[in-house]
Amino acid sequence: MRAGRIRALAAALGAVLLCAAPSQALPPLDQDALLRDHLWREVTLRPKGRRPTIGLVLSGGSLRALAHSGVYSVLENAGFPIDVVAGVSMGAVLGSAIASGMPSRMLTQMAPKIGFRGASNYGAFSLARLAFFDSPLSSEKTARWVDTVLRRPRFEDLKRPFACVAMDIKSGEEIMFREGPLGPAVRASMNLPGIFSPVQYRHRYLVDGGVVNFIPVNAARLLGAHYVVASVTDLDYSQSRLKSMLNTLEQVIDIRGALLAREQRKAANFLIEPKVHDIGFVETLKALDLVAQGVISARRRLPALQEDLILFSHPRLAEDWISEGRRRR
Repeated sequence: MRAGRIRALAAALGAVLLCAAPSQALPPLDQDALLRDHLWREVTLRPKGRRPTIGLVLSGGSLRALAHSGVYSVLENAGFPIDVVAGVSMGAVLGSAIASGMPSRMLTQMAPKIGFRGASNYGAFSLARLAFFDSPLSSEKTARWVDTVLRRPRFEDLKRPFACVAMDIKSGEEIMFREGPLGPAVRASMNLPGIFSPVQYRHRYLVDGGVVNFIPVNAARLLGAHYVVASVTDLDYSQSRLKSMLNTLEQVIDIRGALLAREQRKAANFLIEPKVHDIGFVETLKALDLVAQGVISARRRLPALQEDLILFSHPRLAEDWISEGRRRR
């Protein structure tokens, strides 16, 4: 059905071009792949301002959100334009790296280092301390990673506009960060309640924003995105194994995330959903498997994504082509 819509769009635009600017004639209409490629170039080669502003949103999902780096690698290699980025929890860590301009290859290589262990003082001793002495772990390593690896101490230093969300544990209020120091904001966004100590920032006590906003499409919209692609980790909490305190906490977080995602996914223009529900949120040895699942899901969805963005962009394409044709007369 979507291919038929592309052909109809191409036919309509082709009629405009034949009258206005014959030099831009389209490929034969029976060749769907060529049509999509031609129109795709028309969208992606246009400077920002002459096409829709495109936002990439990365959901929460703890370690499983590392699949987002695989999704990003496919989008980058396809030349998919990304103008603004928003993320929550581990999606905020990866989103800050993408907004800094980090190439997908480097992000994929670093994925095992920025998982649960890389973000905290996670270890056997610290988990025992958490279990027996009510002494939460620290996520301070996340802020240090942002400051040292990204070398972008403030939101204003990033190459793309970026936003992340956290929650005030005292009020339940969603807190959105779009400016100021980057490290504390990203740290707060991924600060799992019950595992990490709340981040104290400007008289607030902040924890993981995924508790209130699992897919922060609203943050991308506030940054100016007209079209939002959301990478969302799938959550199947019915298959969870309640073998430990961490498994139980994971189940609670998954249920909350799934309930939020039901409505929030409707706010995005397009979804890519890596199948990662069978991997636990602290299974750090499977980091590269998560990246691979992101790649598989994004490659499968890429043609549909390209066609959807073409259809979304066609009013602007038509206006530009008509204007260009008139100038050439």
